Amino acid sequence: AYERTCRYFCRKTNSVVVCVGYRLAPEHPFPAQFEDCLTAAIHFLRTAQDHGVDPSRIVICGDSSGGTITAAVAQALGNRRDLPKLRAQILIYPFLQCVDLNLPSYQQNERVPILLRERTLILGLKYLNKDWCLEDLFKGCHVSEDRRLKYQKWVSPDYIPHEFKTRGYKPSPTYPPSKPVCEMAEPMFNPVFSPLLAEDSVIAQLPETFILTCEFDVLRDDGLLYKKRLEDHGIKVTWCHLQEGFHG
Repeated sequence: AYERTCRYFCRKTNSVVVCVGYRLAPEHPFPAQFEDCLTAAIHFLRTAQDHGVDPSRIVICGDSSGGTITAAVAQALGNRRDLPKLRAQILIYPFLQCVDLNLPSYQQNERVPILLRERTLILGLKYLNKDWCLEDLFKGCHVSEDRRLKYQKWVSPDYIPHEFKTRGYKPSPTYPPSKPVCEMAEPMFNPVFSPLLAEDSVIAQLPETFILTCEFDVLRDDGLLYKKRLEDHGIKVTWCHLQEGFHG
């Protein structure tokens, strides 16, 4: 699926492009994909010169769930003193959080192909090898009171600029958390699965970043929230928003 895209990047940017054929879920559930990509990134950072690559100019890139993994790998490498620093990360409409599945972009684009709101969650649960009632997750019953308090400073519709709410947005009612659902949902709050939830000390170590968002995409607001977090920590962000764009 990505052979032509990678060749295009290679040709247009005059770069060496390495594409990681990581193991796939559900046969290989989370976090196998992250571990494969992290292993590949570390290996390439150590051996870049063998491929004629300047180790100080390595960029990692991914789209959709690949954007999730890219963000997680960049976070994992941020504090490494034994490796060259990443030059940048490129996140193309990434999935970054599962705290709030009712952000404006989730509401506005819930029926926009190809990434329907429900499909986003079904794919995420396959990745975790879980089988839950989607309604509990859409209501936010998987987020404990403690987590709500902690994450509201990073994940909130209040941080989405007004111009992204004009196509319609209604604040969602608040439902009480369910203890069994919260316990089952524990892996969803791991920053490897939801990189937007990484601690400030991790975010502060990230490299320069390019984020692409699409207007007709449930994941649009994940990108907007991550852009804000990075900029709040002084990370340089180049943001490209495709006004007519959609996921895929």
